[in-house]
Amino acid sequence: MADDTERPAVERRGFLPIETNAFDRVFIAVLAFVAINLFWMRFVESVLPLSIAAVLSLVIGAIVIARG
Repeated sequence: MADDTERPAVERRGFLPIETNAFDRVFIAVLAFVAINLFWMRFVESVLPLSIAAVLSLVIGAIVIARG
């Protein structure tokens, strides 16, 4: 006998101040990626290349997805 009831998304608490599921954490990581790169292009790119911002954004995104 199969159980056809839908299971709610698994929510958990991490260092983010809200309960999040996997989609929420990926969305926040993408927003952080865009924000960091825009900030970098406006204020820092004349000193350091944009590739550093991309690597920094990926690291921060991975942390948010894994532990957020």
